[in-house]
Amino acid sequence: MRELNQVINAIAAQDGDGVKIHRVGGQYAHQFLNPFLMLDEINSDDASDYIGGFPSHPHRGFETITYMKAGKMRHTDHMGNNGVIESGDVQWMTAGKGVIHSEMPEQEDGLLHGFQIWLNLPSNEKLKPAAYRDLRKKEIPLIKFNTGGQINVIAGNLVIGEQNITGPLPKLSTQPVFLDLELISNEAIDLNFNNQNPALVFIYQGASTELEYRQIGRYTSGETLSIQAKSKGLKALILSGTPLNEPIVQYGPFVMNSREGINQAITDFQNDNFI
Repeated sequence: MRELNQVINAIAAQDGDGVKIHRVGGQYAHQFLNPFLMLDEINSDDASDYIGGFPSHPHRGFETITYMKAGKMRHTDHMGNNGVIESGDVQWMTAGKGVIHSEMPEQEDGLLHGFQIWLNLPSNEKLKPAAYRDLRKKEIPLIKFNTGGQINVIAGNLVIGEQNITGPLPKLSTQPVFLDLELISNEAIDLNFNNQNPALVFIYQGASTELEYRQIGRYTSGETLSIQAKSKGLKALILSGTPLNEPIVQYGPFVMNSREGINQAITDFQNDNFI
């Protein structure tokens, strides 16, 4: 059984053009989240909290995953990609050597609820060519439990009882697992995935018997992750991947292995040699 060994609370923050978010990230959290770097949640029905969006900006050295639960978000980038994702859709972008992109709300009112997750790249892939992929809700396996809950398998391989489910993304070097779990009142489930790597559980609605709302827990490696909801049920993101035992140096939208790498990214961006 996996055991919970550390808990962090998401904190209120702002990013982009004044977008209000709750964040787990920063230098303190890097080793806790490894190989992930950050998790942001947007959840508001007040347009003033999100309407500014995330205007054009650069990234280098990692991957970004945008997952929508409600509302619409438009992605555009220097490669010519342009698409809108809605509830249940995912954008998976490899910044690699360099991406310049924007993510802007495709609505002027109503609920906007979604997540952005940063996934680190190993040193030998940090300057790989940039890439982008949309995943539509219909492409993502949905498993419904006899006990009432359900789970979406966005990335990686999951075993539940006799079922073996694989998400639509190809295998990546960090072996990412990305699951979206919903449990009803007091429901419990055992999940088997990525046994050799730690797991992260972020509660974005309700609570489990071990974690409260907007807490993220780090679980040890092991064969089985057991989760039980409290009386109001829960909704949670579950992440796992192979930790990268490499230095992490972050400067805003750049994540490299050394200060020299960061300086090169800044120089490339200033001299129009970034993409």
